[in-house]
Amino acid sequence: MVIEFPDGMHEYVTTPVKRVLRLAGREVFYIETINSRYRLEVRNRDTAAVEGTG
Repeated sequence: MVIEFPDGMHEYVTTPVKRVLRLAGREVFYIETINSRYRLEVRNRDTAAVEGTG
């Protein structure tokens, strides 16, 4: 799995993914691997640009 951040950086997850959970009605995912947990929130570019200014 490759996670890409808005600033262009990448993180590579090479351990097997055990499960993926999604919050109902939202674009928020929890990804659990053998030794880690990740919380991913998917935003469109317009929302991220507005929230990033200020």
